[in-house]
Amino acid sequence: MSTKVLISGASIAGPALAYWLGRHGFETTVVELAPALRGGGQAVDFRGKTHLTVLERMGVLDELRALDTGGSPITFVDQRGRQILHLPSDFAGGDVEVPRGELAQVLHRRSLPGTEYLFGDSITALEETSAGVRVTFQHGAPREFDLVIGADGLHSNVRRLAFGPEERYVRHLGYYAATWKLPNYLGLPPGSVGLNVPGRLAAVGADHRDPSRAGAFFVFASTELRYDRHDVSQQKALIRDAFAGLGWEVPRLLESLGQAPELYFDSISRADVPAWSTGRIALLGDAACGATIGGMGTGTAVVAAYVMAGELARARGDHRTAFARYEHTLRDYAQGCQKGGDRTGPFLAPGTSTGLRVRNGLLNRRWILDKMLEMGKRVSSVDLPDYAAEPTSSWELRAPSNSR
Repeated sequence: MSTKVLISGASIAGPALAYWLGRHGFETTVVELAPALRGGGQAVDFRGKTHLTVLERMGVLDELRALDTGGSPITFVDQRGRQILHLPSDFAGGDVEVPRGELAQVLHRRSLPGTEYLFGDSITALEETSAGVRVTFQHGAPREFDLVIGADGLHSNVRRLAFGPEERYVRHLGYYAATWKLPNYLGLPPGSVGLNVPGRLAAVGADHRDPSRAGAFFVFASTELRYDRHDVSQQKALIRDAFAGLGWEVPRLLESLGQAPELYFDSISRADVPAWSTGRIALLGDAACGATIGGMGTGTAVVAAYVMAGELARARGDHRTAFARYEHTLRDYAQGCQKGGDRTGPFLAPGTSTGLRVRNGLLNRRWILDKMLEMGKRVSSVDLPDYAAEPTSSWELRAPSNSR
């Protein structure tokens, strides 16, 4: 009897894990609150040997290279539009950069042969028993699974249900970020141009696939705000208030916010969970050790999916052994990558005029950019087992024991 696994979340980590579990012979279901795969989103990058090795072992590296944006350079300007800093495409884009929505589609397609997807639903209760986990859904009938994995991001529903309230694990880092789509009225080429003033960044760049469209990217410093995460009009009002009175193209960008069909708005935060599993329930990606922006979360999630599935296969379905090995292999690595997220807000929107001048002065030196790129590749590297090279007999799965 094969092991039945429920994964919450169909963004990046969830489909990547579903692919590997299916390859190892597990019976996998993915539940996703959204009615379909989410499109759009900022471009995400992979950098360094570890990321590229896992993508190659998945068989998607060539496909992603064909979707590569070529990187996303960004030019910072003052309120008169004068350039104060330019960061080249290789600094932000890594070795491979693809739009998040296109990456999600690639991983979803790869996982389909062995995965059941339940869109437009979510988990409302988890009850662990001696033989598995009884899962209650918002819409579907209750079902039993051997294991449940939370791959549902920084605001993980599974983590809340199985580990405790979000405030125990998620820490605000002093900034908020927003993105939305708009017409490319400036006629910009690929890449971004952004106004930088102390504590605020308002940037816009052409869509890599459709030059008639553009994307806005706003970051601002703030103490933790209280707002309804499902009230888009309230979030738009917060953005307008934060950027009121600025020059350059900011008034027109704020005007476009009113017609934006979708808005991403969230705090720049990080998640720190002391143990990534409890019984038959485990966390993956940002749910376990995430950062909103700048923590190499996408690459870490794909690596973590590879390791979790490989350890479950190696342990022949023994979740206790597999989850312990998974965390032991990746915790230090994931936390090292995550530290980059602590610096994202101050890097993009330094809080003072002095901070802006210091950042611009340093990053206008190419050798410093090269050093930072080198450090990023070192941080994103870890020695990984080659699970495919292990004897086939080690992949033979058994039903989990009755012990929790």
